[in-house]
Amino acid sequence: MAGRAVPAPGALLCALLCATAAATGGGPGDNPAPGAFGHVYRGAVNISSERVYAFAYRSEPGQVDAVRVYVNSSSENLQYPVLFVVRQQKGVLSWQVPLIFRGLYQRTYNYQEVSRTLCPSEPTPETRPSEQIIFVDVASMAPFNIAYELLVTRLENFQLETNKAFNFTASPSQPQYFLYKFPPDVDSVIINVVSDAAYPCSVVSVQDIVCPVYDLDHNVEFNGVYQSMTKQAAITVQRKDFPGEQFFVVFVIKPEDYACGGSVPSSIHGNVNRTWNLQRTKNLQVTILPSIKKSVYVQAMFFSFLSFLSFYLGSVVVAFVHYIRVQRKASAGRLSPEHGSGMMTSSHPISASTPEGSSYGAIDESSSSGARQLSSLERRAPAGSDTDSSVEEESDFDTMPEIESDKNIIRTKVFLYLSDLSRKDRRIVSKKYKIYFWNIITIAVFYALPVIQLVITYQTVVNVTGNQDICYYNFLCAHPLGVLSAFNNILSNVGHMMLGFLFLLIVLRRDILHRRAMEMKDIYTLDYGIPKHFGLFYAMGIALMMEGVLSACYHVCPNYSNFQFDTSFMYMIAGLCMLKLYQTRHPDINASAYSAYASFAVVISLAVLGVVFGKNDMWFWLIFSLIHILGSLALSTQIYYMGRFKIDDPDSDVGIFRRAVMVLYTDCIQQCSRPMYMDRMVLLIVGNLVNWSFAIFGLVYRPRDFASYILGIFICNLLLYLAFYIIMKLRSSERLLPIPMFCIVATAVVWAAALYFFFQTLSSWEETPAESREKNRPCILLGFFDDHDVWHFLSAAALFFSFLVLLTLDDDLDTVRRDKIPVF
Repeated sequence: MAGRAVPAPGALLCALLCATAAATGGGPGDNPAPGAFGHVYRGAVNISSERVYAFAYRSEPGQVDAVRVYVNSSSENLQYPVLFVVRQQKGVLSWQVPLIFRGLYQRTYNYQEVSRTLCPSEPTPETRPSEQIIFVDVASMAPFNIAYELLVTRLENFQLETNKAFNFTASPSQPQYFLYKFPPDVDSVIINVVSDAAYPCSVVSVQDIVCPVYDLDHNVEFNGVYQSMTKQAAITVQRKDFPGEQFFVVFVIKPEDYACGGSVPSSIHGNVNRTWNLQRTKNLQVTILPSIKKSVYVQAMFFSFLSFLSFYLGSVVVAFVHYIRVQRKASAGRLSPEHGSGMMTSSHPISASTPEGSSYGAIDESSSSGARQLSSLERRAPAGSDTDSSVEEESDFDTMPEIESDKNIIRTKVFLYLSDLSRKDRRIVSKKYKIYFWNIITIAVFYALPVIQLVITYQTVVNVTGNQDICYYNFLCAHPLGVLSAFNNILSNVGHMMLGFLFLLIVLRRDILHRRAMEMKDIYTLDYGIPKHFGLFYAMGIALMMEGVLSACYHVCPNYSNFQFDTSFMYMIAGLCMLKLYQTRHPDINASAYSAYASFAVVISLAVLGVVFGKNDMWFWLIFSLIHILGSLALSTQIYYMGRFKIDDPDSDVGIFRRAVMVLYTDCIQQCSRPMYMDRMVLLIVGNLVNWSFAIFGLVYRPRDFASYILGIFICNLLLYLAFYIIMKLRSSERLLPIPMFCIVATAVVWAAALYFFFQTLSSWEETPAESREKNRPCILLGFFDDHDVWHFLSAAALFFSFLVLLTLDDDLDTVRRDKIPVF
């Protein structure tokens, strides 16, 4: 930084020098020597002598002047450093040479060359120039002379300009800071700092116009807002936070790189714990850009809400068209009001899975007798009998005494129909599935309230301390609002809540239509189509809404310790979708709400343990992989045998082992070429291969993002089961109606687009905050939303369409008898 010399000191400086000489008696070294800017002064000091320099300059009206002091000493004696004290009109700044920085494990870094920028004088309201004076005292307690050099310059480029890049260099012993004033038409700016080199690690700080300025490694965190930096940093600053409408931008180079993810320099390993004049100079470029205006916030909020309100409008249009079609068909006497989406079709057997001389209908009479008996009971039930009863318990599932004795025979038949697995009282089963809805509401309340309290605390800590390394934002596209640092990441989650509520309304409409049909004793609701149980659908809608709430909470302050907030309900959504898909054709043997949510609790517990121990601990991955594989095998066994697999024999002490050997021989050896349940076996073999592959991958690579690893397991299993279900449905000569077909295509397209934006990594709490900021990118939508926000929008729509697929997939079976609907 070049300085400029000023003319000889004016009357003020002469008067001060004369007064000082008279007061001190004119002793040697006591009189301040007039100093000239840009001139190098060399001298020596000891315990009996010190040097005082006086520098005067003229300050123009309304101008902020900054002065920089460069000092150097060749002495390496840490017992007798050279002390420099700079006295100004309103403050004192002092330091020693060698300047000592402390690192980890008592390591020290000593620098013999130091330069500091003095706190600038405030602009005066006077209309004429004013005289400013600075005293520089040089002293030492050494009994011998210590040489030094002194250079004082005035900074020409101290004030930063908007939209103009400025390049400079800094080092641990030579920090830099500059002034920025808000232009009249700018309320918020983004300070963008870049460097070609990742190291040395640096810190960028924004501080108010207050002296002293904290510009050393040990005190830069005492004031203002700051963040560590390798190659990139960005801080959003608002005018309202600085009453003077100006601030300092401070740049400090750290003596070590561990805070930015680097390692300790190899030269100080071992017994050596002191380093001299380590070369840690960094070239930096700072650019201050205007941030978005308030009108952009309004546009972004309108865009977010209107985009998802269009889904409401589309749903109303579809419902209206559906109502018109139903009324026309009802008036023609073809269908009941509930079944306008179905058509009179018949289901054909799966020829590839039917042995010669037999078919799915070979045992219809025996298998459907219970169903016909149940249907007769349902017809005798009073209107509105599907409402919950306070005296009915979940243990009363089997309302006919012969069902318990028949279920082992029925469920182990080679070919099953829906009537075989929908024999229980519809009212009790419906109540069983409604427990899913009430339980998830309870879970959501107890889970969300502490989460909200915690993230509010996180945001408060960030605002109070100014430490922006706590939260992993995309700082190049983090738009604050009120106390929130990244409002855009929170706003983009509104889609999950709005579409979750819309899905609840759609399910409620279907539920009401079904109840009306039941009150009319419509035959189609008793013996035809998939049994209507909406409890799981309601739970899925609540889970989608809660995913939006908890994702917004996570993005209040995204970091390593609260990432599970963003994934917990993702696990539940994937699990509920698999349960609903299985329940469709297995209504009597699906898992209860208590066991399902208990399983989700185990998964979330494993996710927490994985976050804590999953980084480097091999023992955790061994245990988790073993649990994963054994759990897959146990679940596969229950699915294969329709929940009727038992290995205990109460008549023998060794019954367990004998039963296990018999099952292994009959099902795995004797029928190895052709299993009894071929379709289920194919699904389970593929599923186990996928899960074992996940287990082996985790054991070998030990991914750091354990929560996403578990989520990937859930999603892959869900996609595999959905693909199997659709393939088997088409093999059974069942149809895909236009609405579910549209939903399937929309789901695939939107998920593909969403995943593209999901993998555009903008930050990563697996790395240090400084390394994470290297991935930050500017906004891409409306100048307000980044790639991850677009992922939020698209994933909400994709989940909504996915739910609609499950809701409408079997509408074609509404007019097909249950004893003609195959189970797979």
